[in-house]
Amino acid sequence: MSSTSNYTTLIFDIGDVLFSWSPQTKTSISSNALRKILSSPTWTDYERGRISQAECYIRVGGEFSVDPIEVGRAFQDARDSLQSNEELISVIRHLKARSDGMLRVFAMSNISAPDYEVLRTKPADWSLFDGVGERKPNLGFLQGKNVLSARSLGMRGIVFDDHHKVVRALYNLLGDPVERGRQYLTVNTKKLLSVTENGIFLRENFAQLLILEATDNRNLVNLTDTHQTWNFFQGKPLLTTEEFPFDLDTTSLGLTVMGSPEDVAHSVMDDMLDYIDDDGIIQTYFDHRRPRFDPVVCVNALTLFYSYGRGHQLDRTLHWVREVLLHRAYLDGTRYYATPECFLYFLGRLLEISNDVYLAAYIKPLLIERVRERIGTDGDALALSMRLRVCAYLGVRNDVDLRTLLPLQCEDGGWEIGWIYKYGSSGIRIGNRGLTTSLAMKAILEMQQRFPSPPRPLLRCPQFPSSSRLIPLHNLLLSAFFVARATLQPLPALLQRAHWPVLDEAEF
Repeated sequence: MSSTSNYTTLIFDIGDVLFSWSPQTKTSISSNALRKILSSPTWTDYERGRISQAECYIRVGGEFSVDPIEVGRAFQDARDSLQSNEELISVIRHLKARSDGMLRVFAMSNISAPDYEVLRTKPADWSLFDGVGERKPNLGFLQGKNVLSARSLGMRGIVFDDHHKVVRALYNLLGDPVERGRQYLTVNTKKLLSVTENGIFLRENFAQLLILEATDNRNLVNLTDTHQTWNFFQGKPLLTTEEFPFDLDTTSLGLTVMGSPEDVAHSVMDDMLDYIDDDGIIQTYFDHRRPRFDPVVCVNALTLFYSYGRGHQLDRTLHWVREVLLHRAYLDGTRYYATPECFLYFLGRLLEISNDVYLAAYIKPLLIERVRERIGTDGDALALSMRLRVCAYLGVRNDVDLRTLLPLQCEDGGWEIGWIYKYGSSGIRIGNRGLTTSLAMKAILEMQQRFPSPPRPLLRCPQFPSSSRLIPLHNLLLSAFFVARATLQPLPALLQRAHWPVLDEAEF
């Protein structure tokens, strides 16, 4: 069980979650009619034990103009079609096994006692559950398999509408995001390749350097051995010219991340000064035939120069970078970088690495203002991670984007790909799941360290009786969440709030 998880109890709906069934029968009753019968007040009375099965079938037959014998046959076909969801049960087994005994799992159902007995004869690993129960008279426990009702009680509700989405949510709610991310990186050591948005894998140095900087683990990455200038590509360039020049961007990053000897760094910087245009803006390539410039490239070059006490040599470049920040010229990305967060992130990196008082006074107040403007705006997992990291550095609390980032972690522990740069001519974007995962992990840790949550009050967890029947709601742990199909059926019993506590400790 994750040390960061607030959840110790899982409650699963049985119908359409742990078990699937088919409403198509061999009788004259259509699937639609069968579902209407299941939603009828008469069927609710039957589930609660207020009427017998025979009386239920007679009443339903009258209400829906169907022979009661035909009703019985239809529901027998439905019972025969019941099949356990072994994929989900396997996930539950895995979650419980790794919880060190901290996770309790319950199965709840809105079915009648006779149907419940039939259900328990179906092949399934019932020993996995700490309790299995059907609806009791007047209990109204999450009547109608209603996720909204669970949420109204302070539980975290998950709608079971897609298997993979639910499994992902379970792992994210119960797992440690940083540890799972670390496992993803370890499993994919030396295979953390970048990929274009049209599916072409690239071997390149820039993302590898950023992964190394975020993780401080040289074993994870593949890098071109170099002691001076760097090329973006490793080996043959793809989707561009056959001869691709070395660039100031990757070189600046490589020299700062790898900690090159001072004589080498100064020699390279001397060469870089030859690639400043008439406006004083440092260029992108070590090639006078390619006069290109980009504010993010400028920021990374500034980081290198300030790291070695030579920032004053790029004063005009710095002034232009601040103008870009002041006038929000980065909002649609830049020539080579896909999102506004790239510019803000590398600008924050410049301030952090340089540790220059003058530079901080010149840039930091405006950067804080611009970063605050971005909080809560749309962004992929990489953009969110970059935003959170710069927020952590600047001391800006950002719970909104942290809540958005956490659910984007995938089943394998890595985060979804995010786009960082793009080809200047075609605009084709490039991303790297390893980079996104590395920065997401770093962002989560930095936000937790910078803004630790206040101590939570200790909750006295009641003991669970070893009963196969339904445990009353007030005996459940106060940190539960419920996985069910979503309906909007009313819950009269839940309106009796005096009998049921609001479980606000379960909010995520």
